[in-house]
Amino acid sequence: MGQEKLTVGLIYGGKSGEHEVSLQTAFAVSKAFDYAKYELLPFYITKRGEWRVGGKLDAPFAALEELKLERAAGGTAEAINLLFSGLAEGKPAIDVAFPLLHGTNGEDGTIQGLFEMANLPYVGAGVLASAAGMDKVIMKKLFAEAGLEQCKYCYFTAAEWERSSHVLLQGMEEKLGYPCFVKPANLGSSVGISKARTREELLGAVANAFRYDVKVIVEEFVDAREVEVGVLGNDEPIASVPGEIVSSGEYYDYQAKYLDGKSQMLIPAPLDTEIAERVRDLAVKAFKAIAGNGLCRADFFLTKSGNRLLVNEVNTMPGFTPFSMYPLLWRETGVSYEALLDRLIGLALERYEMRQNLDFENGVV
Repeated sequence: MGQEKLTVGLIYGGKSGEHEVSLQTAFAVSKAFDYAKYELLPFYITKRGEWRVGGKLDAPFAALEELKLERAAGGTAEAINLLFSGLAEGKPAIDVAFPLLHGTNGEDGTIQGLFEMANLPYVGAGVLASAAGMDKVIMKKLFAEAGLEQCKYCYFTAAEWERSSHVLLQGMEEKLGYPCFVKPANLGSSVGISKARTREELLGAVANAFRYDVKVIVEEFVDAREVEVGVLGNDEPIASVPGEIVSSGEYYDYQAKYLDGKSQMLIPAPLDTEIAERVRDLAVKAFKAIAGNGLCRADFFLTKSGNRLLVNEVNTMPGFTPFSMYPLLWRETGVSYEALLDRLIGLALERYEMRQNLDFENGVV
């Protein structure tokens, strides 16, 4: 850790429906680093789950295609050897891992477990928080335990649906009504989400969601504004100013989020001071409910009929381009994109050092 420059392992791509979003994030992050303070070691994970590792970067990638490391120095074996070099050789090849992976196998605790086994500091949430933040059902149960108000929902697995779809349909219609929203339980970036207005649409939406996960969650429709807050920190997290999403479509789906360019982000959100402070407090509470570390974006519904704030979800690795909501929220709060990267690396090292002081040897016999 005493090097003049910190070597940051930038890990991106991934075997996920959000692969392309991850590439955009990594490209933006590579451009924002202070190369007088850091050198980057790029690790690209293909859509098939194969790893590639390139040479150290002392300047940003020039083009998005370069991130795929097609002239890479090494493949999966070399990449894993580098990650575990601290254990195998006593000297780590990287000082801190910076996973910029969205969705499955990147944001769900799996790669975080790899970093833990390799004894590496890493940016963002730990294994538990990543897994809980990825699984919308577990997340909602933790929110309920923390006393956070949220919309009504139902959930079921593929096996349960195959065995009892008629009973489950009746239960959803009675509890949630129409319209309702159908989502894969473990995915982000609004992939696989559908709005169902009828039983026929609900059946189609469930089938679509099962393309992406073996568990599906169905939520009631709430006529509300969509408000988002950035959270930053470890044991003493702080919240950004709130922002508001004004979707170009009926709801904030993948098309509205990434493709059509017509959705609006209002930062800061036009909220009464009392509501703004309350949503910031709730964002920190949601972050703590999942045992978060480093960062998250907390998303809320503010009902149009009153002042009810319902927590929707947290995202432990939100979009991170300079034009994504999370960095923009912090820019408005007074933290630049570059300073945000510095802070996240600092938080990763802080948590790592704290954990190194734990006693892993003297157990009770």
